[in-house]
Amino acid sequence: MEGKSQTDKATPRMTSLTSKLQAMVRIQRKYQVFKARRAELAAEQSRAAMLHRGNTGPEIFTFETAAAGTTASPCICRKKKKKSRVMFPNSGRKYLPAQERNRAKSCLFLLSIIVFLQVYNAIENLDDHLQKYDLEGLEKTLKREVFGQKAAMENIIELLTDYLSTYVHNKPLVLSLNGPIGVGKSHLGRILARHFRSVTRDQLVLQYFVLHHCPLEEKATMCAQDLAGRITEMVNQGESEERIPVFIFDEVEFMHTEILDLLHSCFQANQTNEFLNAVYVLISNIGQGEITKFVLQNSSSSDPFGRQKGSHELVKQLKASLSKYHPVWKEADIVPFSLLEKAHIMNCFLDEMTQEGFYPDSSHIERLAGEISYYTAGDKEYSMNGCKQVVAKVNLL
Repeated sequence: MEGKSQTDKATPRMTSLTSKLQAMVRIQRKYQVFKARRAELAAEQSRAAMLHRGNTGPEIFTFETAAAGTTASPCICRKKKKKSRVMFPNSGRKYLPAQERNRAKSCLFLLSIIVFLQVYNAIENLDDHLQKYDLEGLEKTLKREVFGQKAAMENIIELLTDYLSTYVHNKPLVLSLNGPIGVGKSHLGRILARHFRSVTRDQLVLQYFVLHHCPLEEKATMCAQDLAGRITEMVNQGESEERIPVFIFDEVEFMHTEILDLLHSCFQANQTNEFLNAVYVLISNIGQGEITKFVLQNSSSSDPFGRQKGSHELVKQLKASLSKYHPVWKEADIVPFSLLEKAHIMNCFLDEMTQEGFYPDSSHIERLAGEISYYTAGDKEYSMNGCKQVVAKVNLL
């Protein structure tokens, strides 16, 4: 009875243990089925993603799938692309390729040196040509001996400097000095003749006075022929010596037409080289009316012939009127001379009295200057005859 009771007691225990084991097995199987479904769902999602991306994405590999015994999709192996590296050159040039020498730079450098040497040589030649004629000394002489013509003197020196700085020209230099009587035109002509004779030779300077060399009209043709021969001889001599001859013609207002025609032919550019290298100076009173009117109208200016618009208009007006007189002035550079003020007349008296050996008394000079006739414009007085009467009055002392 006791053994039966013990067996009955053990049977319920075994039954409860078996049911628990069965429940655990069922739970484990459900868990395994759930894991398998979850792995299949994940594999399907990865395949769909790969198809969407064009099979470029990496294959998802899980250990759970392998453990579940499911077949995973084959892994597509791809080589990793090497990232391109940009290497910047440092100061050491070890990353730079070997460069070939550029010949163009060497040629350009050589050409620059040649141009520099040529420019330097040209400047030296300009200085050599100017030193022959000593234009600095001429400028000092003009400032010391010519009164009241500052603008005209500056213009003349500038034109001479530009022309005499080289020996090769395409036309002669023609200066036309125009202005009222007694303002220093003929005096300037004598200074130019004296200066160029001292720096060159007498044979290369011609000072031609019309009323002295050819006063009669019936001899105008003969005078023109003689003058043509003299000009030819001088330009040929200047060509052989590489110097520029200077021709100074005074009293041009009395010059005959035959001589003016000859000069006009000499001023042209279509000539041989020796005729192109020459300086011609024409001195006359033609145009004095226009100059006098201009000075009186611009008396308020300290220098009526300074670099202003009105002076350029005056030069154009003079050139037009002179060209009507004869075409020879079409080739000339017009240099107008201004009227002289009372202070300039006193300087003329002082210079003349000093040369004649008189004591330069200021009161005496002022009294002599007061005897001259003047134009009155504003607060200024301009001499009607310039310094023309100075020499005669000093000779009466």
